Amino acid sequence: MRIRTWLIVLTVLAFVISGSLLVPALADGGANHQVRNQHLGVSGGNINDRTSRFCCSGTLGSLVTNGSTTYILSNNHVLGRSGAAVAGEDVSQPGMIDLNCNVGTIVGDFTVAAALGGTNVDAAIAQLRTGTMDASGFIEDIGVPSKAVAVPTVGMSVAKSGRTTGFTTGSVQSINTSVSVQYQQSCGSGKKFTVSYTGQIVITPGSFSAGGDSGSLIVTNNSAHNPVGLLFAGSSSSTIANPAALVLTRLSAALGSTLTFVGSGTASPTTLSSGSETTPFVRGPKGLMQQLPDRAADRASAVLDLYRDSLMATAGVIGAGVGATAEDEVEPAIVIYVDRTAPGRPQFAPALNGVAVRVVVTDPFVAF
Repeated sequence: MRIRTWLIVLTVLAFVISGSLLVPALADGGANHQVRNQHLGVSGGNINDRTSRFCCSGTLGSLVTNGSTTYILSNNHVLGRSGAAVAGEDVSQPGMIDLNCNVGTIVGDFTVAAALGGTNVDAAIAQLRTGTMDASGFIEDIGVPSKAVAVPTVGMSVAKSGRTTGFTTGSVQSINTSVSVQYQQSCGSGKKFTVSYTGQIVITPGSFSAGGDSGSLIVTNNSAHNPVGLLFAGSSSSTIANPAALVLTRLSAALGSTLTFVGSGTASPTTLSSGSETTPFVRGPKGLMQQLPDRAADRASAVLDLYRDSLMATAGVIGAGVGATAEDEVEPAIVIYVDRTAPGRPQFAPALNGVAVRVVVTDPFVAF
């Protein structure tokens, strides 16, 4: 879930509640991500995202535009209160969690969200109030992102800037991933429910994100900073993101006009094509994880599609995607994510139709 804190805050300890654990409210390089900051990639949220005991906040990830109006991009569960918000609700920066549950500077007005479940994204936008955030789309510690979306590939080096863990880097562990993600109906209370997604991106290591980083824009870890995904969930060992192009497509449909990222270069596409419509990823410095060849990924995806439903129906399985083997970064594998808290431990064949099977044991995936 998005990060939440008690209405009565022990400011000396500066602790917040994330999921079911009490964890420190961290940010790299001090409090730049948790105070008033006109850059993106910083604390923010819907001011109505609170209950009698908690207030909740996430990250204002980036800016998007339909050519005439600029919007702040984040998650449905950050800006849209998981589908409960109505148009016009105020969005503040920083989020209330960083102001002892008081309201900060109002920087936007909730506009629309893609519905949770069925759209395969957790995304929403709020119309930017003029002069309240950097209109160039500058992301803290990253800079101005590209307008051109990059198609995620296994092994791609990525970066993000978020409210809790600040600037971090990681690698794409799996693509085309089906995941089951836990949500809670309201801030810190209410019934828990699960939303199923397909076609998602999973990123490691676990230090890449934490509760409160939801809404961060994930970009290529190079000078281009091409948008790759929108961070919305994870566990102590993994981060889950919606593909950036799919986010634009779903939000464009909800808004009724085509959205692109605010940034440098040419306008980004709103399709998932890996052809000339998107900017190809430029390999990072030597020593980074190698990228899985497209042909190998396509072969593994074809096999996964044959078994996806049965794998996801297996008790304890919370994810299944296409990645690489632990031994060889360019050898494809079907990566199966297993909930370490589930009773028992499912067993799998070492390979499916000639494609290796890799099992990753992790905590439950929760909306950050």
